Amino acid sequence: MVDKSTQKKVEELHNIEENLRVILVQKQNLQIQLLEMENAISELEKTNDNAYKIVGAIMVELPSEEIKKDLNSKKEIVEIKIKNLDKQENKLKEESNSIQKEVLSALKE
Repeated sequence: MVDKSTQKKVEELHNIEENLRVILVQKQNLQIQLLEMENAISELEKTNDNAYKIVGAIMVELPSEEIKKDLNSKKEIVEIKIKNLDKQENKLKEESNSIQKEVLSALKE
């Protein structure tokens, strides 16, 4: 029979695992966005002409440098978000490992 303390730790472990899954999905979505932005920036670097940007429901012609600048600033924001998610992920993994060790040692007793 498992005592209440160990049972709470197992529940906490399940919550941490769920939070990790959520973080991984968010991180994956941001990485996809980052890849799309990098591809768009790469294409914009091939031209000095105007390019088109979708704003709301319309497409607007703008200088490619302006669009590139906008994409680079959005890219920086996404990279910061990814770094924050990495930190959260690492913190949760450490917490998870610590609780797993506690639970395993409690079960061995």
